[in-house]
Amino acid sequence: MNKKELKEFLDFKAAHYEQPHFLAHDPIQIPHLFHKKEDIEISGFLVATIAWGNRQSIIKSGKRILELMGNDPFHFVMEHQEKDLSPFDSFIHRTFNGTDLRFFISALQSVYRNHGGLENLFSKPLNSQRLDQNIHEFRNFFFQLEHEKRTEKHVADPLKGSAAKRINMFLRWMVRSDKRGVDFGLWKSIKPAQLSCPLDVHSGNVARNLGLLKRNQNDQKAVLELDTALRQLDAQDPVKYDYALFGLGVFEKIK
Repeated sequence: MNKKELKEFLDFKAAHYEQPHFLAHDPIQIPHLFHKKEDIEISGFLVATIAWGNRQSIIKSGKRILELMGNDPFHFVMEHQEKDLSPFDSFIHRTFNGTDLRFFISALQSVYRNHGGLENLFSKPLNSQRLDQNIHEFRNFFFQLEHEKRTEKHVADPLKGSAAKRINMFLRWMVRSDKRGVDFGLWKSIKPAQLSCPLDVHSGNVARNLGLLKRNQNDQKAVLELDTALRQLDAQDPVKYDYALFGLGVFEKIK
């Protein structure tokens, strides 16, 4: 199909999948349990961090994290004491374990106490085109507290070649408009035009099938290539096509 036909096709698929029914089987349902900005941010960040593998397993683990926080994430982050973190020792989701989770809770406390919160950290310094540098700088701040080296692998760095799928997905959740009832539109300091597609095996395979991506690896070079293609279809909201690519791959089994 030509570019016009491709855009019409992807616009249709994006609108089809970006609907409230999408929440039923997706980890984004976890932050939708809350209404306060900080609760949405923190629960969203934590569940996005563990968002690899089976989606039902991710949702189950995300709910377990919230249970450990008394289903009051911002209050727990800000008011917890060291002894309150002991129950987290038994948590495990694939390679993300209790040690990692304990550090994340402590680091989030520092983010909100000392750096103005997640939105503030991700927004400075703000590049006019993409958020690669912002993610890199956020990561540097996040790991300022003492931590085990292994925990660093759970926050990707696009400047080191990672596609940073989970961080880009979290940013999509926070930044894109809430008008369709899926993403939140909470962060006004970042524009949807600056977002990158959360590239994974499903969206990558479909993008290649449709001629939007040639690179075989799902790495940062592939993200930049896909970003360029999607911005030609919609420069103001290119990441809406994540719904189309993901939906075509997961639900319609296009390889």
